[in-house]
Amino acid sequence: MKKIFYTVLLILLTASIIGCGQEQKSGDVNQIPTEVATPQDANKNTDEVPPPEPAPQAQPDKDYILANDDLSNLQLDDPTKPVYDKYIMWERQEKGLPFTLPYLEPYEAESVVYLTFDDGPDDKVTPQILDILKAENVKATFYVCGNMVETYPDVLKRIFNEGHAIGNHSYNHRYDQLYASPWSFMEQIIQTDNAIKNVIGVRPFIIRAPGGVGMFNGDYWSMIDSCGYVEHDWNALTEDATPSKPNASQQVNNVLKYLGDDPPRSVIILMHSNSDKIETVKALPEIIHFLRDWGYKFGVVTPMTPQPW
Repeated sequence: MKKIFYTVLLILLTASIIGCGQEQKSGDVNQIPTEVATPQDANKNTDEVPPPEPAPQAQPDKDYILANDDLSNLQLDDPTKPVYDKYIMWERQEKGLPFTLPYLEPYEAESVVYLTFDDGPDDKVTPQILDILKAENVKATFYVCGNMVETYPDVLKRIFNEGHAIGNHSYNHRYDQLYASPWSFMEQIIQTDNAIKNVIGVRPFIIRAPGGVGMFNGDYWSMIDSCGYVEHDWNALTEDATPSKPNASQQVNNVLKYLGDDPPRSVIILMHSNSDKIETVKALPEIIHFLRDWGYKFGVVTPMTPQPW
């Protein structure tokens, strides 16, 4: 028994001496690491979701028209591309650039419908509207308020990057402040231009007065024209902001009512995209489908869009 014990002991001692004289391999389990080694495969989470692809960024010429310094490129043959300026009005003034728009021939080459949404952006209804427009491959126009832009800048970026037009709809939509004077109105327009440009790097030429141009007198019109803006109202609407609060089916019927038996070639439809307009979301696909069936092309409002009156 002792002989067997000493034989095993001698074998182990010999093996340890031989091992001490050999160079240790990097994969040797007996090697003392100088830093913590992390197994490359053991810690991999097979359920890990890859990060999402970055959202595409809108590009000038491809996705929108950026006005030349001399405003000479605003007469377009495509009603589906938004138009923006890299300068705020006062920046044009400081640089000695023109800021009053040249005469533009209204675009009347084909039947075009302009879907417009006021009072956003918000984080509830506007994204749902954008989802529908994307699924239907339709571009629209969003008249935004400056305070909402500052609250939901990421939604404004999405509107811009998905190729829709952005218009100016005042800063806070408060009639008592907005219509105190033409200067009060223009101050809110410029304030909203700044908010928009701070988010997307450009600002619009198009505006829509809260309540429509019935709120104006001659002094407002001369102020708007001299400052280089174009106001567009509407000739059809869903009535989604009226006290009757129509449901989706009623909103579709309201649009049909305004279009009548002899629909105009150029249609601007007023809708809203703030947080209580869920019925507008529900009505939108059917509105798009029947307008498409009637042969309308979907455009975005630009300075050359025909006036609805």
